[in-house]
Amino acid sequence: MNPRKILVTAALPYANGPIHLGHLVEYIQTDIWARFQRLRGHEVLFVCADDTHGTAIMLRAQKEGRSEEEVIAESSEAHQRDFAGFGVSFDNYGSTHSEENRKLCGEIWQTIRDAGLVKSKEIEQLFDAEKGTFLADRFVTGTCPKCGKTDQAGDNCECGHTYAPVELIDPISALSGTKPEVRNANHLFIELEQLREFLTDWTQNGDSLQPEVANYIKGQFLGDDLRDWDISRPAQYFGFEIPDSPGDYWYVWFDAPIGYMASTQQWCEKNGQKLDDWWKNPDCEVHHFIGKDIIYFHTLFWPGMLKTAGYNLPTKVRIHGFLTVDGEKMSKRKGTFVKAETYLKHLDPAALRYFYASKLGPRLDDIDLNLEEFQAKVDTDLVNKVVNLASRCAKFLKPTGLSAQWPDDGGLFKQAADSADEIAQAYEDCDYNKAMRLILAAADRANPFIENAAPWVLKKEEDKAQELQDVCTVAINLFRQLAIFLAPVLPDLAEKTGELLGDPITSWDQAQTPLLGTPINKFKHMMKRIDPKDIAKMTEETKADQDAEASAGAMSELAAKYNDSPQHLIDKPLTEECTFDDFIKVDLRVARVLQASHVEGADKLLQLTLGLGGDEQRNVFAGIKSAYDPADLEGRLVVMVANLKPRKMRFGMSEGMVCAAGGPEATEIYLLDPDNGAQPGQRVT
Repeated sequence: MNPRKILVTAALPYANGPIHLGHLVEYIQTDIWARFQRLRGHEVLFVCADDTHGTAIMLRAQKEGRSEEEVIAESSEAHQRDFAGFGVSFDNYGSTHSEENRKLCGEIWQTIRDAGLVKSKEIEQLFDAEKGTFLADRFVTGTCPKCGKTDQAGDNCECGHTYAPVELIDPISALSGTKPEVRNANHLFIELEQLREFLTDWTQNGDSLQPEVANYIKGQFLGDDLRDWDISRPAQYFGFEIPDSPGDYWYVWFDAPIGYMASTQQWCEKNGQKLDDWWKNPDCEVHHFIGKDIIYFHTLFWPGMLKTAGYNLPTKVRIHGFLTVDGEKMSKRKGTFVKAETYLKHLDPAALRYFYASKLGPRLDDIDLNLEEFQAKVDTDLVNKVVNLASRCAKFLKPTGLSAQWPDDGGLFKQAADSADEIAQAYEDCDYNKAMRLILAAADRANPFIENAAPWVLKKEEDKAQELQDVCTVAINLFRQLAIFLAPVLPDLAEKTGELLGDPITSWDQAQTPLLGTPINKFKHMMKRIDPKDIAKMTEETKADQDAEASAGAMSELAAKYNDSPQHLIDKPLTEECTFDDFIKVDLRVARVLQASHVEGADKLLQLTLGLGGDEQRNVFAGIKSAYDPADLEGRLVVMVANLKPRKMRFGMSEGMVCAAGGPEATEIYLLDPDNGAQPGQRVT
């Protein structure tokens, strides 16, 4: 078998939220396939990145008083942590907000321009007047103009109909809950109809797509003229500005798939390779794994871009269905919308990897995570049938090691070895359900052999020492075969098996030859049964998280009542946290302005004599001259820092500080006014 050069991608998760169990269907599916190909000896590069651009990131950053870069950096760290927790083995994990991506976007855009595929036209677009922004599709809901179903997305309905957001009946902005206005804006479009001949041939006559996907595209999109692809968005928008169209930004679906290439470029720069060796090499396969919700972008737009720019077309676009939990859509209220982070606190990631593998086939069918079935399947298949082969027999081999000659096993090892090609083909086809069934069939043949041989009985008979060693040698080698076959799904089990036997699992072909005559290490725990209490803890924590989110949402609604801008936090972010002990040292007091005067030679300062009650007074220089006249201050109550160490200034000694708020303009200075019954000298707490 000649080694293949394979580039593998998983769809880019959006940087505006955490990874959850629904996301993990794809990343686990993709990781299994990449690990399998590595085990077969092929050269594999597995890349991904965060999808970081768009209105949602911009609005979140504004709301939180942070920069977009801070938001996406935090998200990237969390995403990579969660993926690592589930053993997803990316070779490079990048970001669409990178210089590599910006450069590639510009180069590909120029080839599309040069091909005459870009046109400009004025369109009607929905505008949220309250938020002051045009609305992306994802921020509009309404009634489908075809079937009348309510609460549908801004660009497509559950009935399969697609439309422009302005076609929605009774549209509502997801940002403000208000009815958006229709406004005109100039947008850039790619004329996909010019690529019809190529796209028809690529989608209908090759084997890059699953048959049902090809039929869907033919029926849904290829019957009429292909709709022009709206590729630009006007400011305000977080993304890359289009170089030859100032004030316009590439729509996120333009730069997101190019992120696959940018992530590859980052890996190449670290490893002394060239991008063209992966993206312009006819001997390199490109395999995309995506969900069925983004078929349109990966089977029409993306191949059209690649063809025009002269890059490799996808060898396969492998599309999967969605996840349901206990037969229903994931629900925060029911505790089934589980974040990856929450799962990892309570349950073994290997259990979920196996369960997903046992459910995933080559088609687009949704898979269901029934939590009772999940527990039973992991316990029965992995603990009882696979791991128990080793846990019951390894201890008997510790004194002797494995037998030097292969004992009579009734053909069990050869039968499993002969099934390797069929299992491999199932992995290759993403028919993991079939692969798991074939592997478990081998386990079902191995376990009766151990039960009948009863090594725990042989151990009690001194004259049965060789028979005991032979039986356990067969058992351990049958277990090792299963660990090799399961290695793409359960890399941790494969690693522990290698440690037990002193022979790391690195190749699929290791399943063809038994280990003989070698020592064996002390058996260590490999996998435990799932405790229903841990599942309950996971769902309860998820419900608690949802309650907290709902409470935060209610607080946001209260804030929205006043529409307070986050701009001041953006201009001057919060300083680092201080402890209570630090804070309690600051003595804030109510003081009365007894006298106020200009300071000769000072542009910003006023000199204040502050009274704290009785004869206690302070001389303070305050930079509030641009906003206040001295005559207006006398008699007024203010808040001051009364225990600030006196500071010698050019104009005299300042014995405190007046508290004020301010904006960017010199006149925007606002003294904190406690004149509501407070008395001089009272402490502000």
